[in-house]
Amino acid sequence: MKGPTLSRRLSASGQELLLLAALVSLFAVVGWINPRFVSTNNLTSIFVGNAYIAVAAIGMSMVIISGHIDVSVGALIGVLATISGLLVTNGYPIWLAWLGPVLIGGLINAGLGALIAYLKVPSIIATLAMLSILRGGLITLTGGAWISGLPAGFQLAQFRLLGVPSPVWFMVGLTILAAFLLRSTAFGRSIYAVGGNPEAAEASGIPYKATIVRVFAVHGLIAGIAAILFATQLQVIQSTVPNGLELIVITASVVGGVSILGGIGTVTGSTLAAILFAAIGSSLIFLNVSAYWLRAVQGILILVTVLADMARRGRAG
Repeated sequence: MKGPTLSRRLSASGQELLLLAALVSLFAVVGWINPRFVSTNNLTSIFVGNAYIAVAAIGMSMVIISGHIDVSVGALIGVLATISGLLVTNGYPIWLAWLGPVLIGGLINAGLGALIAYLKVPSIIATLAMLSILRGGLITLTGGAWISGLPAGFQLAQFRLLGVPSPVWFMVGLTILAAFLLRSTAFGRSIYAVGGNPEAAEASGIPYKATIVRVFAVHGLIAGIAAILFATQLQVIQSTVPNGLELIVITASVVGGVSILGGIGTVTGSTLAAILFAAIGSSLIFLNVSAYWLRAVQGILILVTVLADMARRGRAG
């Protein structure tokens, strides 16, 4: 079974070029209107402050390509960030406070994938249930308290390598790694195959159930990394679920060119879309426009992208 066809790859490349052109145009136009928009401080805020969203969108893209969806990712990131903060403030080593939540995220989502694959629970139902469990459990146990007293060495998102903030390295590195995995490995090709046609994939010898469990596990590991970047941005952590985070992550994946019906898409597009949303949100502030318009823009982009995908599939059919 081969990976995405040539036409699908060209379509994905076109979406990525469109997003890149939109980013360049946005920076040029808004920067011309208000030069402070392209200042070093604001560009750093756009890329560093939202890198964890782009990272989370990488795993989400893989899940949607496989033909499923995860609406619990925002709650998972909130829980894992809280676990990380509690570990480090209760005397555990910093490396464990970083690694522990990543592994826990992988285990939680592997179980979620098994529930979907083996018990045939629809992913939207299974992840909605997980959303409620994680959100309710977190508030019940912590009361939404702030976690403070974080040691300086814990702030991974504030580190720099060669002058570049670490979240940017994570965002770029994980995008490249995931793109390679999807394009050049048997596991990546199996994700496209089961998302495009599960019956045909199984008939060709691809283990559908095992693939779904694995892709959810990888998604959980990546969500764990996003949680660490989120938890280490500031000097405190609020033990709550970030409001609307799952919608932003899903939107970045879909607008980035991942078909909501599965089988099509790239992680490069989702990363560019996440950056574009962050840039749009920042531009609204510099143009003195209400930030609430960002939600409207996101909704319009989702609708246009889904309609375009349906039209593309109709022509292919």
